[in-house]
Amino acid sequence: MRRNRKVKILATLGPASSDEQMIQKLHEAGADLFRINMSHASHDVMRTLISRIRAVEARCGRPIGILADLQGPKLRVGKFANGSEELKPGQTFTLDNKDVPGDNARVFLPHPEILESVKAGDRLLIDDGKLHLRAESADGKAIVCTVVSGTKISDRKGVSLPDTLLAVGVLTEKDRVDLDAVLATGSVDWVALSFVQRPEDLAEVRKIARGRVGIMSKIEKPQAIERIEEIIELSDALMVARGDLGVEMPLEAVPGIQKQLIRACRRQGKPVVVATQMLESMISAPVPTRAEVSDVATAVFEGADAIMLSAESASGAYPVEAVSTMASIASTVERDPHYPGIIYAQRSTPEATGADAISLAARQIAETLKLSAIVCYTSSGTTGLRAARERPEVPVLALSPVIETARRLSVVWGLHCVVTGDAEDLDDMVNRACRIVVTEEFGKPGDRIIISAGVPLRTPGATNMLRIAYIGADGVSGV
Repeated sequence: MRRNRKVKILATLGPASSDEQMIQKLHEAGADLFRINMSHASHDVMRTLISRIRAVEARCGRPIGILADLQGPKLRVGKFANGSEELKPGQTFTLDNKDVPGDNARVFLPHPEILESVKAGDRLLIDDGKLHLRAESADGKAIVCTVVSGTKISDRKGVSLPDTLLAVGVLTEKDRVDLDAVLATGSVDWVALSFVQRPEDLAEVRKIARGRVGIMSKIEKPQAIERIEEIIELSDALMVARGDLGVEMPLEAVPGIQKQLIRACRRQGKPVVVATQMLESMISAPVPTRAEVSDVATAVFEGADAIMLSAESASGAYPVEAVSTMASIASTVERDPHYPGIIYAQRSTPEATGADAISLAARQIAETLKLSAIVCYTSSGTTGLRAARERPEVPVLALSPVIETARRLSVVWGLHCVVTGDAEDLDDMVNRACRIVVTEEFGKPGDRIIISAGVPLRTPGATNMLRIAYIGADGVSGV
């Protein structure tokens, strides 16, 4: 199944899309990988969804990636004696460590790490910013605040802390249990880590995962933006989680931050996913708004690796239509005459490594000679990532003998992943590449392709060879 676009689509599974037939429809409509939200999915549900995705993968014959999204720390206030309270701007309101129902003057905050970390002047945003508090004093037991704006607070509303660096890591006890369950399946390709604040937050997850899954850092905190280059370096991929980012940062700053993060990831050759509210109106409507179409198009023009659907595919009334609409927008944008020029203008200078130099040369040769495809052999996935970093106009086929590598690369821009056995020698490598290009409908007999690989074969990270080959008249051999 050949896609007619470079950007990938990540669809979230949920009540509207959990049965195997619907998962297959979503894949056929354009979903390249699937997200399981561990905030809502039990371990049994997760395992069921994985088995259904893998059954669809076996039938369709294409590697499908799976992302498990960990919930992360959910910070919430306690309960009120009356369920909710009306507040007035300018009044004093306290969050403290007393586990008793709240009233008009105070409420329990069951998070000692917040009580210990907030300083005078810090902002506290309740219920996605509907209530804005400013800390006047904090002693580790209580935070005395002034109500800046908003008038209502009720049971268990979320707390956001845009000015506060929490001293605790991002993995909660629930996350650790979920991560163990995810790793035990041996069939999940990516784990998304919520509310990353600093590079150190990735250390515990890496120690537990030990390379068995890719680590995708979700950027939704202002503190993460300040150290973004370090976070990208230690992550395998990034997600621009615009929902919480738009709560903790001024809304008007989010589009600029999105561009900043996409370009930073492209410089380092790390996949980047743009997420949240991309086709929000399609939760209840069969067509998106014009503004949503423009939003999706912007992410595609920027060269994001993947664009994500959340509630649109998980619980919306039109999950298949949402995926096909997103695929249609992406395909149309990539055919736009301005698209190549915009993508080309954002290309980064290659790093001084053999793999980067080879990938740059492969792109330049392929575009200059108008070759049918770039074929890269990759065991670990690194060669595929470097090829995609160049954002070539020519299709890129990533051939790997490792199914897990092919699945993980399903999130990467422009890569058409194929699982194939190891080549026995250089002749077999060329013949195999030509045969797969024809089989996957990227070329025909007489066309030329360029192949990148490492010699000696089966040596990870040793990409050091380029070969231009003609596809033979029989369509199964190369010259």
